[in-house]
Amino acid sequence: LLLVADHAPFGTAAAGLAATLGVTMHGGFAELLSPDPGQSDPGAVEFSTTNGRLAEHPIVLGRGEKERVRRVLSYTGQSLDGPPGSEVLLLPLTAVERIPRTREELADAPPDPRAGRAQAVAFELGKGRVVVVGEAAMLTAQIDDRGERFGMNVPGLDNRQFLLNAMHWLARRI
Repeated sequence: LLLVADHAPFGTAAAGLAATLGVTMHGGFAELLSPDPGQSDPGAVEFSTTNGRLAEHPIVLGRGEKERVRRVLSYTGQSLDGPPGSEVLLLPLTAVERIPRTREELADAPPDPRAGRAQAVAFELGKGRVVVVGEAAMLTAQIDDRGERFGMNVPGLDNRQFLLNAMHWLARRI
């Protein structure tokens, strides 16, 4: 099962299913109190081999050097907690979750320091496998109103390979 649920208010629609699988969706907007270098949006989180936010998981390692994931960028999204050891995209301990009633209230929503540990988790469940991702834009290829690319079509990011590896892992090809 690949379950992708975005930030508020969309994530809450999948929260019941996620809970049945053993995953807690925090349901807001995961942010860093101090944005990563080169990022102005605190909701844009880099997961890389350099910053240690990519777990040693078959989805990250791929089937060889050509498929190895080295850098993924998420754009907003919610945080997740999964079964122990399931974290693939690790949020830093300083991550917070803002839970506004509307997107317009996001800036005024107080940060909750109880954000989840990850933005993606993967684990075995019974005879199957599950991948849950708390951010949808990173798995798309979009162009914003200014003509800027984001998601899987940004040069230098491995978002596309991350999704391919997740599908290979789910299909037991990794």
